[in-house]
Amino acid sequence: MGATTCTAGRCRVSDDGPDLGGDPPVPGELSGPDLVRAALAQARAAARAKGLAPGVKPKRRLRAVEGRSGSGPDARDPVAFGAAIRRLVAERGWEDTTTAAGVLANWDKLVGPEIADHSRPESLLDGVLVLVAESTAWATQLRLLTRTLVARLREQVGEGVVTSIVVRGPAQPDWRKGPRRVQGPGARGPRDTYG
Repeated sequence: MGATTCTAGRCRVSDDGPDLGGDPPVPGELSGPDLVRAALAQARAAARAKGLAPGVKPKRRLRAVEGRSGSGPDARDPVAFGAAIRRLVAERGWEDTTTAAGVLANWDKLVGPEIADHSRPESLLDGVLVLVAESTAWATQLRLLTRTLVARLREQVGEGVVTSIVVRGPAQPDWRKGPRRVQGPGARGPRDTYG
């Protein structure tokens, strides 16, 4: 088979060129359709040398995967959803966030139905749990129970998750709007509503 050399978009074929199935190429420079015929003939010859026939797709060989143990388990096997989430949480360092979210989501299970019916957790940041009581009486009761609640939460969710509890009373309506407010007697809001 002849040698083809290409430079700057032009190719030269030596005298012993490949069989193009038509007119043999003229030695020298090829361009246009002659260049395409020469390239196609060269590709066909290379395919024949590999034992491939035109129009027949080669059989796909499976690649060997490094570290694969054959029929045993490997990294590509399906994983249970819970195990995948636990691994993701551990990789990202979200353990504290998920534990805090678990305290807020499972409040009624952690403290019991009676306390959960009269209070709700508002936030848990850096070990400080903020509770909102439904009335001032329940706020006072919860303030008296803070040590007991911290001990119970420590047993159920772990050490250091809840270190202290701040209890707030029920929220009252606030008529102040925006960062700038007018001071004085006319700025007290609608008093006839709660008369």
